[in-house]
Amino acid sequence: MKVIYWSGTGNTEAMANLIGKGLANTGNSAEILSVEKVSADDLKNEDILVLGCPSMGNEVLEEVDFEPFVESLKDIGSGKKACLFGSYGWGDGEWMRNWEEQMKGYGFELPLESVIVNEAPEGDDEDRCVKYGETIAKL
Repeated sequence: MKVIYWSGTGNTEAMANLIGKGLANTGNSAEILSVEKVSADDLKNEDILVLGCPSMGNEVLEEVDFEPFVESLKDIGSGKKACLFGSYGWGDGEWMRNWEEQMKGYGFELPLESVIVNEAPEGDDEDRCVKYGETIAKL
């Protein structure tokens, strides 16, 4: 399974690696990929997309690489599941709620509650990320 992310400070990358650890705990292979290395074509045969992006600016997705990538998924969402995650430093998670609505609008099913972490994943947040990976593996 591919875990695709964009990270500016390393917090969302750390989350991606922890989610990958959770997938591996269940015997699944996890390929952790920066968004710059993936295209929508690479994902058209995937049943589940695991995507991570931090909140940027005024609670939006990263606009140079990640937002155009997400927009490129609009034609492949039907019949697929998406599991979303990301970190934030301020706000109340509005960027994630907007992203969830965008993905639903593209036809993706969101079977799990998205995971958001304030700043770096530590302690309980690390455990939540690992458990998220383990739960994704059971979908």
